[in-house]
Amino acid sequence: MRLTVYTDYALRVLMYLSVHTDPLPTIAEIAESYRISRSHVMKVAYELGHAGYIETVRGKKGGLRLARSPSEIRLGEVIRRTEPDMALVACFEPAKVQCVLSSDCRLRSTLYQAQAAFLEVLDRFTLADLVSHRAVLTGLLARSGSTESDPQDALAGVPDPA
Repeated sequence: MRLTVYTDYALRVLMYLSVHTDPLPTIAEIAESYRISRSHVMKVAYELGHAGYIETVRGKKGGLRLARSPSEIRLGEVIRRTEPDMALVACFEPAKVQCVLSSDCRLRSTLYQAQAAFLEVLDRFTLADLVSHRAVLTGLLARSGSTESDPQDALAGVPDPA
């Protein structure tokens, strides 16, 4: 199973927000740190906001922050939310594809079990587990040092939790 880049970015944004809490990070800062597109980070932040993982703070010292404790955010839950299609093979959605083996297919049940095991392992881990080596991550995810960016620009497209 291969996760989409979107899910990868979602996990990275959550990790960044876990490590950098003060001052609040901006979309531009996160994008610069990971060397990825601001528009990609903005789309991910928007979805994470709707899902209740992050929230925005408006104003001069505004930015993004986690809406829940890292220990409450399970990786399997995030992946289920951000992956658009968890069907490993077409027969996982029988309404779309009719397979001649469907009446006695052991491949489908084997793949279901494999997918369930994959998600079960991810459900055992939280965001806190990913960032338990905070000192190392802080160095790797160095902040841009620029505090002159407009926080409102950094929050564009991110839902207000209110």
